[in-house]
Amino acid sequence: MDAAEHCLLNGFQRDFPLCEEPYAAVAAALHATEHWVLAALRRGMDEGVVSRIGPVFRPGSAGASTLAAIEVSPSRLEGVARSVSAHRGVNHNYEREHRLNLWFVANAADPERLDALLSRIEREIALPVVVLPLEREYHIDLGFDLDGVHDRVVRADVDVAPPGLPLDVEGLRIAAALQEGLPLSGRPYRTVALRAGFAGNEGEQRVLRRLRAWLDDGVVRRLGVIVRHRALGYVANVMAVWDIPDEDVDAAGVDLARERGVTLCYRRARSRPAWPYNLFCMLHGSDRGRVEAELDAISVRRGLAGYPHARLFSRRAFKQDGARHFDEAILHG
Repeated sequence: MDAAEHCLLNGFQRDFPLCEEPYAAVAAALHATEHWVLAALRRGMDEGVVSRIGPVFRPGSAGASTLAAIEVSPSRLEGVARSVSAHRGVNHNYEREHRLNLWFVANAADPERLDALLSRIEREIALPVVVLPLEREYHIDLGFDLDGVHDRVVRADVDVAPPGLPLDVEGLRIAAALQEGLPLSGRPYRTVALRAGFAGNEGEQRVLRRLRAWLDDGVVRRLGVIVRHRALGYVANVMAVWDIPDEDVDAAGVDLARERGVTLCYRRARSRPAWPYNLFCMLHGSDRGRVEAELDAISVRRGLAGYPHARLFSRRAFKQDGARHFDEAILHG
């Protein structure tokens, strides 16, 4: 990408304008034209660099989701991965270096629908699915500073378990309408309002008000350009996990989350005997050796080197999309 495209993708992964003509506002900030901004974002989508423009919801605030893993024989891996990825409720699906070698994120409108989705996947592939629900988040963002110079923001309440926040009817409709992201058009929030069943200027303002409230309340972590990190050169990505005593894991997680190189950090339920680990973090980089060295240093610095642990580097990305919790019945019902 050229320098202007770099500024667009780096500068608007968060704090995307909440106004009637946001792409025009982005263009003004970049001393460009709205036409150029829309064309650059469309090109980024076509090339697989940009996933969408839209919100990243806090886990548990919009529907239900879980991380899950499967042990698949090499001969079946691609076929099983296709079957899993075919489900609309699956947004991420990766091969990782481990006996449990296929990892995916499943989403649904509520826990009951999520359980049903996981059961369907198990029946289709005739393999057990190891389900690892989130218990506490310490840092979840996945915005990528392409310059590597800005301080990473860690929330002040990282030691607080996120409560579930059920959405009202308006919230469900707007969240569903945002699943595909903001359209590349002059008045994208008006189009979202129409998707949600709210017409005209008032509908547009309802969407803008709700997004502002969600950002203020922390229901939405960030609003902006969602990039696909592998397409940007982040190909040496590792999920590091530890088995920490239950009474110590939250302190360890809060501490680990403050490391600059950690892009995700959370506690998940164990699933013994298949999976004994409860503390997870992700590091993303362009060079495996540097990522390994950084993880070594973090483990020593944060007192984690003595605990049972594993490192699962990503091999292939079979699917990487935005989470889709809500089906058409909810959107139009």
